Amino acid sequence: MALTKDLKTELIGSYKTHESDTGSPEVQVAILSERINYLTAHFKAHAKDHHSRRGLLMLVGRRRRLLDYLKTKDEQRYVELIKRLNIRK
Repeated sequence: MALTKDLKTELIGSYKTHESDTGSPEVQVAILSERINYLTAHFKAHAKDHHSRRGLLMLVGRRRRLLDYLKTKDEQRYVELIKRLNIRK
């Protein structure tokens, strides 16, 4: 399994915006980014795993939509999240 409970709890604690936050765009994007990074490394060893590649593309699309939403709502939060996750080059 790619994302253990401990890692997910750590990500939520690191990116939460308030004390009981588990579903803000920042947290969701951080969790998706971790899963995307895992699958990207997975494809280096398993290049012909096309079923998982479709899942990766769906995750990337979901992250893109969340980032677009965050950019329209609060561009400063978007810029900080991009820098923190090191998504854009």
